[in-house]
Amino acid sequence: MKTLQYNSPVILTYTILSFAALVIAMVTNGAANSYFFSVYRSSFSDPLFYVRLFTHVLGHASFEHYFNNFLTILLIGPMLEEKYGSKALLKMMVITALCTGTLHIIFSTNALLGASGIVFFLILLASYANFEKGRVPITLVLVISIFLGREIMGALIFDDNIARMTHVFGGVIGAIFGYYYNNKSKSKKG
Repeated sequence: MKTLQYNSPVILTYTILSFAALVIAMVTNGAANSYFFSVYRSSFSDPLFYVRLFTHVLGHASFEHYFNNFLTILLIGPMLEEKYGSKALLKMMVITALCTGTLHIIFSTNALLGASGIVFFLILLASYANFEKGRVPITLVLVISIFLGREIMGALIFDDNIARMTHVFGGVIGAIFGYYYNNKSKSKKG
């Protein structure tokens, strides 16, 4: 008999925690999102201000918002967790949450919630899977071009209240980590 395997602890735990946050937000009629699962400008003396810098990536506005993010996370995340290890991936995700949350409160007066910054971080990180020192994979160039083009066009054409700057910044963080970790592993081999 086959047994289920918790094959990607960071990604699966993140998926479950985000789902729980969504259910809690729905039960509280959105209050939990405001208090715990959104990042926005508030008083530095509020302890939850610092918590929200990390927990905004758990919150989602709806099931559709959640499913759109976690479809990509569940497709890409386990491969990256296997490649980089659970501890390294968790560290990268926490740094991404902190950086995207901080950037958002600096440049926006709106609230931000959702895993989109993490999604774009993972997409760009995955694009470095075949990176070799001295060579730039065409797939990496295409992903960056399509990714940036879509976000820039979306910002210019649509007024949909989506934090596109956070998407781009999450992707930039993924590209930086991808470059760093892949150069680090290549130099150990060479």
